[in-house]
Amino acid sequence: MTSESLALLLEAKRGGAVEQGKLLSLYSNYLKLLAQTQLDRRIRRRVSASDLVQETLLAAHRDFSDFRGVTTAEFVGWLRCILVHNLIRVTEKHLRTDKRDMRREVYIHRLHASIEQSNSRFEHVLVGRHESPSSELGRHERMRLLADAMAKLPKEHRQIILMRHIEGLPFAEIATQMDRTSGACRMLWLRAMDHLRVSLDGAEFE
Repeated sequence: MTSESLALLLEAKRGGAVEQGKLLSLYSNYLKLLAQTQLDRRIRRRVSASDLVQETLLAAHRDFSDFRGVTTAEFVGWLRCILVHNLIRVTEKHLRTDKRDMRREVYIHRLHASIEQSNSRFEHVLVGRHESPSSELGRHERMRLLADAMAKLPKEHRQIILMRHIEGLPFAEIATQMDRTSGACRMLWLRAMDHLRVSLDGAEFE
């Protein structure tokens, strides 16, 4: 069975403009979650994750003819690369990073590694709920649906799932950032995960 995203990708590759637009919009929530975990905390008041995603989707639309892949895994990887490029650009702009500084190359390497790590962690949210099949097609479809479900959660629920599962933070650090006790954060996390499971009920996973 062909997933919605793969079907749209194949049609977009054949020149379907409408399908291309639908395809890109499918991944807006997924990209936003990644952007929220990677955007430098020092500039979050000046740059929003939503703006970064919008710029990423516009760039993907503009340069779609340059995409040579044929699978959803390749397409999602291409979108992540564009997102990383935009993250680097806004960081340099707002933190006045010297583009000739050798530390820039280290930062770029770390950012690529960090976003791939966040992506890997994202795959394991509720991993026990829909474990099969483990095909690339099913895995990327599940990630997209999970991102859409998380986008519907209350802000605090989404925030604690991001910090716990995507950023990989311990409860002690989460408590500091949320100005709560560790025990309160654990209770909030449990409620958030229950809410997420309810939101996923009825979703069709490959």
